[in-house]
Amino acid sequence: MTNRRAFLGASAAALAAPAALFAEASHLDTAFVNAKVWTGEPGQPLATAIGVAGARIAAVGEAAARSLIDKKTRVIDLDGAFVMPGFIDSHTHFLDAAATLKPPHLKNVATREAFVAEIAQAAHELQPGEWMLGGNWDNEKWGGELPTRAWIDAVTPATPVALARYDLHMLLVNSAALELAGIDRSTPDPEGGRIVRGAGGEPTGILVDRAKPLVLQHIPPPSDAAREKTLRAGIRLGLEYGVTQTHVMGLDWVMHEALLRLRSRGETDIRFYSFVPLEEWQKLAEIVDRDGRGDDWLRWGGLKGFADGSLGSRSALFHAPYDDDPGTRGLTVTPLAKLRELTGAADRHGLQVAIHAIGDAANDGVLDLLAAVAATNGPRDRRFRIEHAQHLTQAAIARFGKQGVIASMQPYHAIDDGRWAVNRIGPERLKGTYAFRSLLDAGAHVSFGSDWPVAPLDPLTGIEAAVLRRTLDGRNPDGWYPEQRIDIDQALTAYTVAGAYAGLQEDRLGRLRPGYLADFVVLDQNLLEIDPTRITASKVLRTIVNGRERYVR
Repeated sequence: MTNRRAFLGASAAALAAPAALFAEASHLDTAFVNAKVWTGEPGQPLATAIGVAGARIAAVGEAAARSLIDKKTRVIDLDGAFVMPGFIDSHTHFLDAAATLKPPHLKNVATREAFVAEIAQAAHELQPGEWMLGGNWDNEKWGGELPTRAWIDAVTPATPVALARYDLHMLLVNSAALELAGIDRSTPDPEGGRIVRGAGGEPTGILVDRAKPLVLQHIPPPSDAAREKTLRAGIRLGLEYGVTQTHVMGLDWVMHEALLRLRSRGETDIRFYSFVPLEEWQKLAEIVDRDGRGDDWLRWGGLKGFADGSLGSRSALFHAPYDDDPGTRGLTVTPLAKLRELTGAADRHGLQVAIHAIGDAANDGVLDLLAAVAATNGPRDRRFRIEHAQHLTQAAIARFGKQGVIASMQPYHAIDDGRWAVNRIGPERLKGTYAFRSLLDAGAHVSFGSDWPVAPLDPLTGIEAAVLRRTLDGRNPDGWYPEQRIDIDQALTAYTVAGAYAGLQEDRLGRLRPGYLADFVVLDQNLLEIDPTRITASKVLRTIVNGRERYVR
């Protein structure tokens, strides 16, 4: 394991001082003037300038900035551009997502024929026996039929294939992969997972949730250098979109170890908050006791558990059966009793717990167990999170605010799932789906993210989705369940201020305030004034992280 001390030094000094301890600067290194600056401060009018000294914001506003400009200050005229805090993406699968930047590119494939052709082309570029990974396919694009190994076996005879559905809850594998994994008609479904079967019980090539590791464990790991190269590609893309920090929801420790190696060689350009599996809380607790919680480039101390699966794979857990498959209510990925035991132990050691919950039954169950853990372990600032908080009963919506549970949500899913979700669970249950407005009205902390690669990394796509809720198929021009739309200021807050709060960094990030770390983004349009249909047409001109320009368009 990478030696964390190599780059952290003493744990007491690992995290930068909060804004309250920042000494006032005597001059600016850089002044950005002639701007329209949204600071993230409630009710504050737009400022016209922002000044940076070292890694910190030293001045906000024309007078404050001008008073600290001297002959050494670099003055940048932004010509009226829009400045805001850097986007904090509260939920990505960053390493897996960055790997999808390589072929096959399946996200927008809309026919079976094109799907097979793309895989055939990718196989042609691989060496015999080399695994084809990535995926990001969406069967709803061609009508909903799940692909099978029979579709692709002929074009991948010497290439084992493991391609994830875009929600990461299904894996398409071919016959070569099944053979290497020893999976056949006699292989039982694992707890919390399902091997989809066809005639005679033969596996079709689709593995759901905790059936995926049956194949994944047989894939040779890439080299450390290859993983670092993949990470760097993802970081470059993130900076182009104005992302200055992401919370990475690790399904294992691979991403965490890759980030440690990257950090040991210097700044990572984007900040990361690393979450690792809840089941391994003891390992994380030992690391925190020994090494602290990292620094402001790479932090840890978060754990992620799973209550259920996804709506698209019919593995999200509901109180009532699926409308289009009455034989199932979904899957319990981790029994609630086990989740409560793990969460209670992790919480007693001061670790932050986030639990994936999609279906209404899963969310109710997780809210119950979080309330029980809080009552048992006593008051503290624990900031439990529910990742996705996707389908909620009306009673559950009110509980987020009352219990202080953060709803970590991904607004792009609303305009994506809205094309077909009614077929799964019907219009009545959808009234509590992606309930952004209702959760905010109930006093909940709502942070936004992408769930990349499940959705695009670009925060502007999520912001537009939250403000307009226009589904991707164009069938809801006035918004899908439009009562859940929020305004642009609320959407920006969810991607900045709330993201910092969800990561326990609101004392140094998420706002443009003197003393805060200088993470901000410059866009070519004022997001507060433009037609909301033009949000995604806006361009990131500059991305500044820790006081340095990391991307300039």
